Amino acid sequence: METSPAVLLERHDGWAELVLNRPDRRNAIDGALAHGMLDALDAVRADPSLRALVLRGAGGAFCSGLDLKAFGATPAPDWVTSFPETWRRVHVALASLDAVLVVALERFAINGGAALALAADLAVAGETAFLQVAEIRLGMAAPNNLAWLRLRHPQSVAARLALTGDRVGAAELLRLGVATEVVDDARVADRCRERAVELTACPAEGVAKLKAAIRAAWLGTTPETWFASFAASQPGLDRLRT
Repeated sequence: METSPAVLLERHDGWAELVLNRPDRRNAIDGALAHGMLDALDAVRADPSLRALVLRGAGGAFCSGLDLKAFGATPAPDWVTSFPETWRRVHVALASLDAVLVVALERFAINGGAALALAADLAVAGETAFLQVAEIRLGMAAPNNLAWLRLRHPQSVAARLALTGDRVGAAELLRLGVATEVVDDARVADRCRERAVELTACPAEGVAKLKAAIRAAWLGTTPETWFASFAASQPGLDRLRT
């Protein structure tokens, strides 16, 4: 049983920090975390003074993906049936942010966690961190990973990540343009906070307008339609009990 909130939102002057707070499960994704993220992202989107949002995991690691133990529990948790829609709404909310999303890629970002890392406008990776889109090895769909890869990167990068299932280290992530910068493992969270503070010097309205312009130019549609189209083209999100 969860003894503390699965997600924490810490507000600062002009920026905020969203923490995936399940360190005992390597910040794996379950219903409580998904709903916690939705609530936190709604709060961020409702505050026009925020120029940046730092997204990180508690305990010095980012996110290990779906919590398959939670999904496979008997009896099934109430949230399982609605999870695909809830999780898609999380990604729609991330794509709709007017604040700059700065992700702290510490240790690992795996599968569903990789999709969160790929959502970053700016991603700071630790020297020994890796990202892994391993759904191909599990026979599972990866619609959110592919949605972000299509939005942010060329086909060659999508193939490298999604068709190999490899653990791709920080140096290669930087070369591929997935990571914005690589720093010492112990400096990742602090560097993300520095980036966020730097952005607070920018007019909030200007940040929001630039984010909206980028979103319109690259998406070419609404975030809702974008993520729904990838889910529709990749059936199989119901296959979570592997």
